Parts: sequence; C-alpha cells; structure tokens
Amino acid sequence: MLEIYFEDETTKIDKKIEDMIRKLLNHAATEEGLTGEMEVSVTFMTDTDIQEVNATYRGKNVPTDVISFALEELTEGEVAIVPEEGMPTVLGDILISVETAARQAEEYGHDFNREIGFLALHGFLHLLGYDHMTEEDEVEMFGRQKEILALFGLER
Repeated sequence: MLEIYFEDETTKIDKKIEDMIRKLLNHAATEEGLTGEMEVSVTFMTDTDIQEVNATYRGKNVPTDVISFALEELTEGEVAIVPEEGMPTVLGDILISVETAARQAEEYGHDFNREIGFLALHGFLHLLGYDHMTEEDEVEMFGRQKEILALFGLER
C-alpha cells in the first residue's frame, strides 16, 4: 500500500483532488507491481516557489510543472538507505506547480484535475526510475503514463 502525504502551499487543492491522486498513484503502484508499505509526499507549490527549487537543485532558473526527488536514487558519494524491517520504503517527494498545471490544462484543452493527475503520475514514475533523457526512455515513460492514465480512466 502506498501512503501519500500532501502539503498544499497554495490553498487551491481540495480533498477531491487529493483523493483522486491517492487513488491514481495507488493504481499506478499496483500496475507497476509494487508490494509492501511505501510512502510518497506530494507538495503543491506556486510558480515562484518551484522556480526557486528548480534553480537550486537543477540549475534552471525558470518555473516548471513537476519536480521529483527520489530518495532511493544515489548520487556520487552517497550511501544507500537501508530501510528497517517493518518500516515503509520512502520513495521520495513530488513537487507540483499549481499555476503551471492550470496554464497547461488550458493550453492542452483538458480538465485541471486531469493535468494535476498527469503531473502526479509523471513525478511518481520518476521516483520509480523512469526517465525521458533519451528518445527510447521517453517513449517508454510516456507510453507507460498513457497506459496507466487510460486504465484509471483519466484520459484527455
């Protein structure tokens, strides 16, 4: 089971959206064959705040739609985290810009909830190791996103 902790720094996200994301990410976890207890945090931010995070951690001083920080992903010099028995695996953090999500929903011609769900799933798949740095990886990740969204019933 996937436990999701929400923080809304914008006060624009209601319980219906949180429930939809909770169901979607648990559906994705099942589709990905994940087992055991896991945790993820989802933070809803403004463009200004996500731009600051983007500049600090990615060297890109612009707002973006979603950023993920995988706890299990090692960088040079880090030591692997070994979870204690009986403790949930913390997958990481997903940060979503509500302002960018609203703009993108309008631009793409679909519902705000669909865009927020898409971004949450996109961030979640990054936590699981998916990426889109190469064309091959992009095809795999975006194909998986589309498949999971369709099975969940959250299509464009």
